[in-house]
Amino acid sequence: MKILALNWNDLQNPYGGGAEVHLEELLRRLVQYGHEVTLFCSGFENCLPEETIEGVKIIRRGNRYNFNLIAPSHLKKLVKQEKFDILVEDINKIPFYTPWFLDLKTLVVIPHLFATTVFHEINFILGTYIYLAEKPLVSVYKGKHYNVISESTAEDMYERGVPQKDVSIIHCGINRELYAHDASVLKYDHPSVLYLGRIKKYKSVQHLIEAFKIVKTKLPDATLAIVGDGDYVDELKKLTTVLKLDDSVLFTGFVSSDEKVERLRKSHVAVLPSLKEGWGLTNIEANSVGTTVVAANSPGLRDSVQDGKTGFLYEYGNIAELAEKLMMILTDDNKRKYLEKNGLEWAEKFNWDSAAKKFESLIIKIVEEN
Repeated sequence: MKILALNWNDLQNPYGGGAEVHLEELLRRLVQYGHEVTLFCSGFENCLPEETIEGVKIIRRGNRYNFNLIAPSHLKKLVKQEKFDILVEDINKIPFYTPWFLDLKTLVVIPHLFATTVFHEINFILGTYIYLAEKPLVSVYKGKHYNVISESTAEDMYERGVPQKDVSIIHCGINRELYAHDASVLKYDHPSVLYLGRIKKYKSVQHLIEAFKIVKTKLPDATLAIVGDGDYVDELKKLTTVLKLDDSVLFTGFVSSDEKVERLRKSHVAVLPSLKEGWGLTNIEANSVGTTVVAANSPGLRDSVQDGKTGFLYEYGNIAELAEKLMMILTDDNKRKYLEKNGLEWAEKFNWDSAAKKFESLIIKIVEEN
């Protein structure tokens, strides 16, 4: 098949994240299965306008501010020239509403929708724009097939009026070569807590810092590492100073993949306190290297944690409960090792090859429909 994929960013883009990892892991495998794949996305400073990476032809036009405005004219021209069999449209920001200007069989990929979550991240005016931009989604894409990555996002789609028959759930995989368990790697010699991911306001890392303050009163030698970068890091550093935690909280900024995995392996617990996610990929990555997790009982995250078995869930925003769950892990080695063992088994269920085969079958089904 000739497959056209549409996304705001590609993985080479500095703003690329989990949604780009998800889509491109699948696209690369589709190329391996013999399909021809083109990815159309926005450009960025000093990028190549076109290049091929692992068999996927990437075409970049515009930038992150105007891409949704320039995309229609470019896509219409591209579709006319190439005669694609299907469009895979990834909606992880503002929808492109391609049915308005393209007559092409379409699979809509949705990691998660913002809804009111957007107001926790940006100002009211821009938040309102994004919120309203999502509202016509169901009516514009009526009759199209959706692929989501968690049961939480599927429920969100049903509540918006999408028929269950039009929604397919395919869980993410993980990079097993990178996130491999090494039993010879020991945990840090002090109680250690880790946050790994982008630092955005809605990720709610401030809740973790506040909970860690409680942990410190009972475990004075405990440490917290915040690994990653983002536009909310300065606020978190200010909070750390106010709570007098500067000597116990480390902000690493961006780190290499090897360092990321090393910190995941050696930490006693990884925490995801986010308000909403499409799927808790970091939870599975942590489990895969032998580390248990604590996550907010939020959409997406709750799907990636077996509460009490592979980690713990807590009520989003409940600082005291988060601190309690951390203490349970940091003070009870038997409980922690039980969670780690189950986490390793749980993580084995998720791999990109399996996800890609299911994704290919879904695309073939859509292409062959009358």
